[in-house]
Amino acid sequence: MKFNRRLLMAAAAAVMFGFTAQAQADIKFGVAAEPYPPFESKDASGTWVGWEMDLMQAVCAQMKEKCELVEVAWDGIIPALTSKQIDVIWSSMSITDERKKTIDFTNMYYNTPTVIIGAKDGDKDITPAHLVGKTIGVQVSTIHQNYVQKYFGPKSTIKTYQTQDEANQDLAAGRLDYIQADAMALDAFLKTEQGAACCELKGEVPDDPEILGVGVGGGVRKEDTALKQKLNDAIAAIAKAGDIEKITAKYPELVGKMITPKM
Repeated sequence: MKFNRRLLMAAAAAVMFGFTAQAQADIKFGVAAEPYPPFESKDASGTWVGWEMDLMQAVCAQMKEKCELVEVAWDGIIPALTSKQIDVIWSSMSITDERKKTIDFTNMYYNTPTVIIGAKDGDKDITPAHLVGKTIGVQVSTIHQNYVQKYFGPKSTIKTYQTQDEANQDLAAGRLDYIQADAMALDAFLKTEQGAACCELKGEVPDDPEILGVGVGGGVRKEDTALKQKLNDAIAAIAKAGDIEKITAKYPELVGKMITPKM
């Protein structure tokens, strides 16, 4: 998930995340205002749930801080941070050198592969030469948009979407040939009735750390060194205690398929 365009829906619908709602929160965690299962999505009651939300709760408890969850449009999330509408980006944002020109990051708290999915036809060739003339969908302002533009863009059609779900829907409807995104997010789609009926995993793309980054971390302002250290200490503490493994165990689809800090 990332940053390229204008600020949209700057800080929408603040939601208290299990803490007292009386005083203003000490730390505002920004999350993209869209579902990204199994890491973050809303349940039937409108509460944010998922692996990353559970991790946030554990981090805030470890820091003994009141934390508030603030919904922000994905392509406006970095401007929301730099303009101090939020204090931390906590929304599956990959750590890249390009983003580090604008913001800083905590240590990595998870990493997963990048994959391509497409129509269920048994064709698993996803080399750029094979995808010439095909239409590839990708979420706007993400590392995946940058990747497909570099490796597929010259001879393939790249179609961007505001949310991953919109891209998934177009693939299912036959308006796209392929989608590139995080392996776990697309695995969740392939396990839905719609995804299982239409599509299949094509394969993992070759890594490019310069574009795809070195894992996901919490985004913070460059000057907020004390907050960054506090978050890093909390992540390290809950990793050492085995709490990250306990959180992951609640999501069987993630077990053994992602890298998390080991202390």
